[in-house]
Amino acid sequence: MVLISETQAEQSKNTGEATKASGKWWATLGISIGVFIFALDVYIVNLALPIMVESLHTSFATIQWVVLSYLLAIAIFVLSAAKLGDMWSKKRLYITGLIVFTLSSLLCGLAPNVGFLIAFRALQGLGAAFISGLGTAMIVEVFPAEERGLGLGIRAGVFGLGIMLGPTIGGLLITLGDWPLIFLINVPIGIIACLIVAYLVPSSAVDITKQSFDIIGTLILTITLTCFTLGITSLQSEGFGSSTALILLIVSMLSLAGFLVAEAHLLQPMLDLKIFKSLEFSLGLALRFSGNFVMAGVIFILPFFLKLVKQYPTEEAGLLLAVPPIIIVLTAPIAGILSDRYGSRIISLIGLLLMAIGCLVVSTFDTELSVVSYIIGIVPYGLGVGMFQSPNNSAIMGAAPKESLGIASGLLSLSRILGQTAGVPLVGAVFSFITLTSAKLSSTMDVTNAPIEALVFGTQITFRVVSALLLMSIMLAVCLWSLEKKNWILSSNFNPQKSS
Repeated sequence: MVLISETQAEQSKNTGEATKASGKWWATLGISIGVFIFALDVYIVNLALPIMVESLHTSFATIQWVVLSYLLAIAIFVLSAAKLGDMWSKKRLYITGLIVFTLSSLLCGLAPNVGFLIAFRALQGLGAAFISGLGTAMIVEVFPAEERGLGLGIRAGVFGLGIMLGPTIGGLLITLGDWPLIFLINVPIGIIACLIVAYLVPSSAVDITKQSFDIIGTLILTITLTCFTLGITSLQSEGFGSSTALILLIVSMLSLAGFLVAEAHLLQPMLDLKIFKSLEFSLGLALRFSGNFVMAGVIFILPFFLKLVKQYPTEEAGLLLAVPPIIIVLTAPIAGILSDRYGSRIISLIGLLLMAIGCLVVSTFDTELSVVSYIIGIVPYGLGVGMFQSPNNSAIMGAAPKESLGIASGLLSLSRILGQTAGVPLVGAVFSFITLTSAKLSSTMDVTNAPIEALVFGTQITFRVVSALLLMSIMLAVCLWSLEKKNWILSSNFNPQKSS
């Protein structure tokens, strides 16, 4: 009888471990589908904007809000979605986000005019906030700590795949069925993702009585992020002399100060500021912001070089721009495995260093650049992005308290969005200023009308500036981590129990 009981217990244990192991892969699949359509959507829509202007009988200034309303909704709601994830079931909230995203995609495809399309895109951004804000936390929950880098590496690779396929799939869909098809394609994919998550992903319930939702903090943060996003957008369209941008950014800074004061005094704040006491967490977020700042700038500048300087056809330029995402897709899972084995810090720093080297190599591009030279030159940058993202994300999530995984995932997503939002206009402004100044042209002239020599010079100097920012980030990270290690050793010497 004892032997039978032991055998049954062993079989039960093995069955439980197998179920848990399969659960993490189903969770990865379900979350990855959501991440894929989230990444795919941004690049598909950007490609379709010129066609929408003609089809919806609107202007370029108005059609930009098809993108801006989506990004603005994500920025505003992602932390709220993440906070709810720490209060309620992340799985149910993620499914809710998928449903909202899928339904709003259908509405976007059926939109009768640009006003409805902008409104439905904002609704789609609300769903995307839940997908983006909770996916990382769900992966961290289902993967053991020693495999966390692998799980996040797969997620990063899928995101890169969405970026890579966006222009290709978008062009095909627009050719087959005009712009509505780029939204309607999300409907069957979203339904499949909902079913997988609902039936095959393990649940993670949280006792709602332990926490309450911070309405005051949510309202103040909404004002902060709205003013920041609109201010940066005005800066991009009106230039650094824009009074509108200045007022919006000042209001954003003041409301941010108010948010921090409110969160410090509330008993149950949306964002517990104690989470930033962890150097690993705070520095990881700062590096993620700077990394995405640079990536957004690179993605923005390279097409100008390929189209205006090298004068490649759109199809060829699109294929060349797909090289970095392909490298990221292949590198990210490997980087995650390496971070599990050797530590997140060293791998993410190597990634940042490769990004800086890649930008320095790109800064040597000129009119004599060949396709082969471009591919060889862009490889270090692509490797760097792939090696930086998942280890850095793993370090951030590993440093977050278990009860705050949702808000940590939200901050992770928010730092990416804000980095991209700030990176495009600011890097673009540097490129425009250097190009026009070198050609001795008026600052009001469109940079696309500058001579090829000036465009080459502007590209080269801009990428050197970007690489310098990356190197500064690396040095800051190394100094702070060295200081942290030194303080830990000193405290261990004075407190033998701590070191043991």
